[in-house]
Amino acid sequence: MTLGEIVEPDNVVVGLRVGDKAQLLHELAGRAAAAVGLDRRTIFEALQARENLGSTGLGKGFALPHARVEMLSEPFALLVRLARPIDFAAIDDQPVDLVILLLSPANGGNQHLATLAALSRPLRDAALVQRLRRAPDAAAVHRLLPRS
Repeated sequence: MTLGEIVEPDNVVVGLRVGDKAQLLHELAGRAAAAVGLDRRTIFEALQARENLGSTGLGKGFALPHARVEMLSEPFALLVRLARPIDFAAIDDQPVDLVILLLSPANGGNQHLATLAALSRPLRDAALVQRLRRAPDAAAVHRLLPRS
């Protein structure tokens, strides 16, 4: 599965304004809950529990918050480009402006790890990341996402 295959066009947000990591996680949980029909609090608590193990800020302005969620039937991803970078306690101490949320079924086995790898791999490409940051809107961002 590729980044462009798992992130649906309606699941790209450009220009989201949040003040900090907690506010971002709440916003992600709310948007995900509406999309998958689950409780916002359940999703937020799962994300927060994962962040308590260690930041999912992977460096170079990118974060990949993720969690396994009970009652979720298939993986869900949301790509967000923030209006301005925020502190995310990333491994390189740099602020984050690109975020991919991944929620996976609790009983998904190794699929969760494989999907995490598939989502993060393209973002090692500095040219792609630069194009994602410059794209004018959500549709343009989605068109840039690798599909193979």
